[in-house]
Amino acid sequence: MEAPPSLCIRDPGSSTTAGFGADRPSEVLRIVSDFVTGVQYFGQGFAILARRPKLLFLGMLPAVLTAAILLGGMIALVANIDHLAALVTPFAKDWSDGERLVTRLAAGFALVGSAVLLGLVGFTAVTLVIGGPFYENIAERIEDDRGIATGHFDLSWWKQFLAGLRDGIVLLMRSLVFTIPLFLAGFLPFVGQSVVPVLVALTTAWFVALEVVAVPFYRRGIGLRGRTAMIRRRRMLALGLGLPAVLLCMIPLLAIVVMPVAFAGGVLVALDVLGLAPPASRRAPAMAP
Repeated sequence: MEAPPSLCIRDPGSSTTAGFGADRPSEVLRIVSDFVTGVQYFGQGFAILARRPKLLFLGMLPAVLTAAILLGGMIALVANIDHLAALVTPFAKDWSDGERLVTRLAAGFALVGSAVLLGLVGFTAVTLVIGGPFYENIAERIEDDRGIATGHFDLSWWKQFLAGLRDGIVLLMRSLVFTIPLFLAGFLPFVGQSVVPVLVALTTAWFVALEVVAVPFYRRGIGLRGRTAMIRRRRMLALGLGLPAVLLCMIPLLAIVVMPVAFAGGVLVALDVLGLAPPASRRAPAMAP
């Protein structure tokens, strides 16, 4: 009889299943290793584009357009945060000054945190939709340089555009499932200003990672559902890629550079998950200009 899933861990490098207690140390090491590898892939993405400024410039073009739109919205939000915080806390109108101030500060944090989550997920989705041909070109160059010339097919621009638009909308709606409870949790004293920002960063990192790994999966006929299922098995690898991207995007205008870097790293993560990047080749090879 098959053991209950909650008591079993399957080693991704083996076809055997062992008890939880026996494999727990190796599982912890694998989780940590996956996270570190994801961060390394992000760094390798920067190294790849730094050696090819033309590819970096191509990746920045759609990011500049999207960033200009979303940055304007974020500036408007911050400029009107006092009014908006009061608008969503009408129940605090007759409270004492101290209680009203604490509640509206919590509301302000919650609003900004929710806007960051939705903004970064939306920024990634819109940038990839607008810059589809540019990012497919970057993915193709990275795969060619790693000697991966089979197992994919070329997508027409409009098919990739429609797939990216559909998947972006789906992921944005899914992020709302997390945004709403995180927004409400932001009202809790201390928790809303300490725990919630961490959860917002991790949640945003997950959705951003799902976006930036998309093109290599599209090139192999794998849609959002299959991509999510495969990435979920290597969740910490995805978070290792997405978290530095999210944190760096908090710095104004840096998202313009971070976006193509995260995408290049996402290509490496996707190839790893697809089994096309053996562990021995995780170090980025020298690339011809």
